[in-house]
Amino acid sequence: MTTVEAPPVLQYGALVPVSVHFDDLDALGLLHNARYPLMVERAWTAYWEERGLRFEGDWDAAGDFCNAVKELRISYEAPVNRTGEYAVHLWLERLGNTGLTYGFRFCSPDGALTYAHGTRVLVRLDAATLRPTPWSDLLRTLGLELLRPQG
Repeated sequence: MTTVEAPPVLQYGALVPVSVHFDDLDALGLLHNARYPLMVERAWTAYWEERGLRFEGDWDAAGDFCNAVKELRISYEAPVNRTGEYAVHLWLERLGNTGLTYGFRFCSPDGALTYAHGTRVLVRLDAATLRPTPWSDLLRTLGLELLRPQG
């Protein structure tokens, strides 16, 4: 009789399912390196939409979705060489007044195997001036649930 290990339990953040399709693969049959950030973006969009936050095409009303990427870092650990179901583990490393840093792992559906990981820095912008402006109280409240424990 063999024993099956239980999948790891997330200690912080959220695990969001994503799908890799045939057209996401490159000429070698691997998930194209530029698709990893796209998959992470799709996971964040799904995460926020489940909580009632969405961009509906109006930048003046976009609120927290009016933001710009300041920095993106990604490291590739193992190749994704087939289509199918995967997941993105999302969390916040830092939640500042006008900026935040989020962490991510592109991983197996259960979170056990990491294919890529990284961080992304966002700055919230005022739609009229394109200058940094504070995050809303709602994003701040939801964001606190995603903060990675320091230590």
